[in-house]
Amino acid sequence: MTPLTILFIGGTGTISSAASARALEEGHEVTLLNRGQTTLRPSSRGAEVLVADVRNPASVTSALAGREFDVVVDMVAFTPEHVAQDIELFSDRVGQYVFISSASAYQKPPLRLPIVESTPLRNPFWQYSRDKIACEDLLVAEYRASGFPATIVRPSHTYDRTSLPLNGGWTAIDRMRRGAPVVLHDHGSSLWALTHARDFAVGFVGLLGNPHTIGSAIHITSHELLSWTQITHLLADAAGVTPNIVHVTSEAIAAADPDMGAGHLGDRSHSMIFDNSLVKSLVPAFNPTIGFAEGAREIIGWYDAHPEQQVVDPELDTLFDRLVAGTA
Repeated sequence: MTPLTILFIGGTGTISSAASARALEEGHEVTLLNRGQTTLRPSSRGAEVLVADVRNPASVTSALAGREFDVVVDMVAFTPEHVAQDIELFSDRVGQYVFISSASAYQKPPLRLPIVESTPLRNPFWQYSRDKIACEDLLVAEYRASGFPATIVRPSHTYDRTSLPLNGGWTAIDRMRRGAPVVLHDHGSSLWALTHARDFAVGFVGLLGNPHTIGSAIHITSHELLSWTQITHLLADAAGVTPNIVHVTSEAIAAADPDMGAGHLGDRSHSMIFDNSLVKSLVPAFNPTIGFAEGAREIIGWYDAHPEQQVVDPELDTLFDRLVAGTA
């Protein structure tokens, strides 16, 4: 494959750091545009780094200096205003524009499983998802009107060694190790796909520069399905403890903390089973191999090696106590 010139707007997040590293491994020329402030995941070695405030169009225009790219990937576009800025910046200057949407945009509750790319987009519970849907609508309209070369990618729950999937992050692990109850939504039985960022990157980078993806939406998820109870036990096993799980309804969580509750009512409380046939047909190399048992050990090992990252949120810790006691 001819090397591509790829611009990642962002480039140091969970998905983008793995994707940019994979792109470099495959011989592409990678440029990262960000504020240069993230130290948790250093920029991939070999990538060019441009420093700019992505929310300041003049700053971005100055940093890019009229350059063109085969592919532009925006990892930090969350509202239609962000996407409209990209359309203005990159029209006639890019061969493919890739927008990172979210599998949480799919119909909630899902009326049919497995989820396919043609599943309707509707999430009345979570503003984050509705904003992603609005971004997709804008890109589809622009593709139809002007041919703007947009590809939409919908990740589900993608993680790396720094990403704890339980509510509360390290606070939840700290509670486990103290013997305090861990709050788990509903009965913990909804099925979930946790995708390691390195596995995701194989599928994602394989879509870049592929003309068959223009005007399309593709989701990329692991094939492994786990209940939230299984996820909790795998993290507890990695942490060397037995969890004391207390089940709290998603509705009660939402009443106590609307922001946290929106993610439950609009995503986690539903079993999300995905059909990955489309990404497999486009990227035959995509075959996730990192199960969450391995991923959980990687996460806990990283946090144990970085005690400075073991941050307990006292307000969240108190909220969990209140939810357990039924006083939230």
